Amino acid sequence: MDWDKLRVFHAVAEAGSFTHAGENLNLSQSAVSRQISALEESVKVPLFHRHARGLILTEQGELLYRTAHDVFAKLSMAEARIRESKERPSGPLKVTTTVAFGSTWLTPRINEFLERYPEIELSLVLNDEELDLAMREADVAIRMQPPRQADLVQRQLMTLRYHVFASPEYIKQYGMPKKPEDLKDHRLIIYGADARPPVSNVNWMMAVAQQFKPDMRPILKLNNIYGIFRATESGLGISALPDYLFPTGSNLVRILPELEGPSFDAYFVYPEELRHSKRIAVFRDFLIDEINKVKAKTNAAAAAAAAAK
Repeated sequence: MDWDKLRVFHAVAEAGSFTHAGENLNLSQSAVSRQISALEESVKVPLFHRHARGLILTEQGELLYRTAHDVFAKLSMAEARIRESKERPSGPLKVTTTVAFGSTWLTPRINEFLERYPEIELSLVLNDEELDLAMREADVAIRMQPPRQADLVQRQLMTLRYHVFASPEYIKQYGMPKKPEDLKDHRLIIYGADARPPVSNVNWMMAVAQQFKPDMRPILKLNNIYGIFRATESGLGISALPDYLFPTGSNLVRILPELEGPSFDAYFVYPEELRHSKRIAVFRDFLIDEINKVKAKTNAAAAAAAAAK
């Protein structure tokens, strides 16, 4: 079977259309179509159902796609291991994490990493869905829950905790809650039923308010941590957020410091085959350095506040 045609077939199956596959491969739509037709002729079976809205794999096409996908994943892994034989970390490194953590904590720190390791070609994939590391959809994941996939190495990065936040604009307009009971008189932003947070009792703040006002209702429900973060920044209401969102230059103010929500661990996850990867090792060490900087800053601020009392 012609290798180039198989590569084009895999790209078309991934993209779902000749046009998008051509864009990814830097080929014209007609060139992609000719390659697929030639491949179908050589195997003597149709590989795609053609529809006005795109392409759907036939049963035989599904079989070929699964095999090709596995082959390309193994080739990618082999290429990565060969590249790691070089002394200095270099080459592509694809990192995936959640939208909230990636947007607010990780991305602002990436410039320093790339200045240290300019030969690394970093890609960030921010997605609340877990990518398949075993199939090389990404090299590394920073996850807020232990991985469910087998054959993955996991390292605990840090323990995070939920606290209560509001914006200065909200506090100016609606006042500062002085004690937990005061939450019953405020506008609360909470997680919706279809949210998938890292803890089960994510709406613990609402539960506190409902102790004093059982019929308490939120001002807004959202299914995404980053959406809640931005809504809180806008002055819409008070929310419970993971504390990794706080030390990012945001204007949010932590309120009711005696209220501490549930905690959860963040994990650094990668495939077993990349255990000896220099790129992954230096990225992990960089993250640990940044986490230690945050801890030192937090401890210094706490010591200063205690001394001021």
